[in-house]
Amino acid sequence: MATIRLRPWQRRALDQLAATDRPDFLAVATPGAGKTTFALTAAAQALADRQVRRVVVVAPTQHLKHQWAAAGDRLGLHLEPEWSARDGSLPGDVHGIVTTYQQVATSAAVLRTLAAGSFVVLDELHHAGDDRVWGSAVLEAFEPATRRLALSGTPFRSDTSSIPFVEYHLDEARPDFEYGYGEALVDRGVVRPVYFPRVGGHMEWVDHVGETVSAAFDDELDRQRANQRLRTALSLEGDWLRSVLIDANSRLNEIRRHHPDAAGLVIAIDQAHANGIAAILRRSCGVNATVAVSDDPLASTKIARFAAGTDRWIVAVRMVSEGVDIPRLRVGVFATNTTTELFFRQAVGRLVRWTRGVRSQRAFLFIPDDPRLRRWAAGIAEQRRHSRARGGGGEDPLPDDAALDDRDAAERADDDGEQLSLFSVISAVAHDHEVTSIFDLDDDEWEPDADDDAALDVRIDLPAASSSNDRSHGDETPLTPRQRRAALRKHNADAVAELVRFTPMDHRQVNAELNRLAGIAKVSEATNEQLQRRLDAANKWLRGGRLG
Repeated sequence: MATIRLRPWQRRALDQLAATDRPDFLAVATPGAGKTTFALTAAAQALADRQVRRVVVVAPTQHLKHQWAAAGDRLGLHLEPEWSARDGSLPGDVHGIVTTYQQVATSAAVLRTLAAGSFVVLDELHHAGDDRVWGSAVLEAFEPATRRLALSGTPFRSDTSSIPFVEYHLDEARPDFEYGYGEALVDRGVVRPVYFPRVGGHMEWVDHVGETVSAAFDDELDRQRANQRLRTALSLEGDWLRSVLIDANSRLNEIRRHHPDAAGLVIAIDQAHANGIAAILRRSCGVNATVAVSDDPLASTKIARFAAGTDRWIVAVRMVSEGVDIPRLRVGVFATNTTTELFFRQAVGRLVRWTRGVRSQRAFLFIPDDPRLRRWAAGIAEQRRHSRARGGGGEDPLPDDAALDDRDAAERADDDGEQLSLFSVISAVAHDHEVTSIFDLDDDEWEPDADDDAALDVRIDLPAASSSNDRSHGDETPLTPRQRRAALRKHNADAVAELVRFTPMDHRQVNAELNRLAGIAKVSEATNEQLQRRLDAANKWLRGGRLG
């Protein structure tokens, strides 16, 4: 039986979910508030009450698949993150799977069968609106589900496409439950207050037609030149970025006096930019930074290692923008030319996660004093809903309407279309910065006691999965069912390789014989007990024993 401690908002959301007759429920809660725990608790309750047969979680990225699976382990839910459409039926001791929206787009038909009678969690559901194919696949795959719980931690983007399983009223998405950043700050002990040092500067560059341009962030420019000004400030050639990195590292050093493993995040433009930023941190601050970019197959491993370690800085390109849980992040540098409110809020969300045992928890995101970013920083506490109606056009170079979310792609297209051989940075010099505070809290920010009356315990008796008390070989650390499954599959594969070496049979023949002895059709469909039985048969065979 699992015991889960819930925050008051999570308890209210669970009660509201239970009182909803419709199969769809949209919960919008600020990053860091605990959406994952809320969703998995809801799923575990549905399993325990036998309202559903299994759980399917859809996450935005490969890295987040494993993060969801690990969170499930802590609640006693055995969720398989390595599932693929060719695996066949799920083993009987697995509670469900974690997949991605990209996988859904290629495996909708298989998932439709798996989702029938299931509890489906759609994490950051706005991704289903990123691509028309993705939205159609999500609709096809999960229409038969018993319950669909959609989650969002950031405002939905504005566009003309309806997002599957979201209820609209007057062309506006209607959440069933909302818990905003302001509410979370007032509750205390849920999220951190974030402050925004806005760094001004004076930039000079040669534009795409060969004209020399000079401007500060306060100067009014059209959209194209505003983009060029920002790119100049963020360039590796100027001094603006170096100055900001030094200031941010100094702030991190101060924080580490009372939060020793506190860390910093730099969000970069691309891989070359990220490596250049890491070089600046090394030369100017004496810090070796972790670099995580999507092109690196080891990126997820690097992020996980950084999250569990004590290193100071990680530099990322979109890899740590949404959902990634690194609670020790206390300082950030927004060094990317992606200027949408959605992406900005995602970046802020990486810094808000509360750490128990640390009293003063203010976080700081250093940003260019670009008018767009300045506006997002000032309005971060506001919740804005997804609208199917596009904002008006107009020629305002820096529009105030929601259309900025949609125009980020156009901005990047403008940049890509420039004659970059002519564009060059002449100089970028940082000015003194100002700090925008979202909420002014006293310096004696307190942490609620672990036995706070507001905390509520929920006990859930899940359908039996494989034991979580198995020990690794010679190790006293208990293995979760998911970890034991991975270990058993590896040991089975190693045993098959040995048998192929010492018998006249090939891999197919050995696997077929071991499957027969274990009473299974495929290894991917085997329970942990069946995998152990298969491994025991292989070891007996290797020792020269008689097989049944």
